[in-house]
Amino acid sequence: MVSTTAHPASRPLDFRVCLGVPAIAAIILLLLELTSLDMDLARLFYDPVAGDFIGRHSYFLEDILHDRAKQVVIAFSVLAIFGFIASFFMDRLKPIKRELGCLVLSLALATSFVTPVKAVTAVQCPWSLEQFGGHEIYSELLSPRPPTEKPGRCWPGGHAATGFTLFALFFVLRDRRPRLARKAFIFAFALGSVFSIGRMMQGAHFFSHNVWTAIFCWLICLGAYYYILYRPEAKADRVVKAESVSV
Repeated sequence: MVSTTAHPASRPLDFRVCLGVPAIAAIILLLLELTSLDMDLARLFYDPVAGDFIGRHSYFLEDILHDRAKQVVIAFSVLAIFGFIASFFMDRLKPIKRELGCLVLSLALATSFVTPVKAVTAVQCPWSLEQFGGHEIYSELLSPRPPTEKPGRCWPGGHAATGFTLFALFFVLRDRRPRLARKAFIFAFALGSVFSIGRMMQGAHFFSHNVWTAIFCWLICLGAYYYILYRPEAKADRVVKAESVSV
């Protein structure tokens, strides 16, 4: 039997950019722990007169930008799962079965890592801290956590991951539709940024929490792409020849 599925050769990955930029961003974030930048940015969204963050009880930020937007991304993920399952049976989807599988895996990993990491790091949310009307003591990311009966669950940013997980679309489209892939990257970055700012306005996360989330989501999606879809020209030629052999 001869396979008709074609896997195009991938454009070369510039690992100096794909890995170098996240690495530099991570180093900068660690250095920023020595400054008060997170606190200073959080204060921009805090109203000391009201004793709360300006977006804490915002219907738009909580019900629309948080709950409804998250549900839309979840619905998209469910459709991706159905599409991947259907690709085993529908001829129209078989040529992109690997892309759909990569998309599903990326979306799953880039969102599911958040909860266990939050439990391990126990970083407090801004709204829980003494500086913003709470009762918890602030501690830097790499510092020991002060004793508390209510460990934090705020690093990395969960809602930011809902947006940044769509970096997966960039990689899935990268080889077949490069122009659309660039638009998907801009969309994912913009959506993750909007979600991040919304949660900062509510006091749910510091700026650095969300940037770390973007780094993790990018690396997860990059890794899934590299191991599932990335086919440099020489490797792609070998794959096509192997698939053309009758079995």
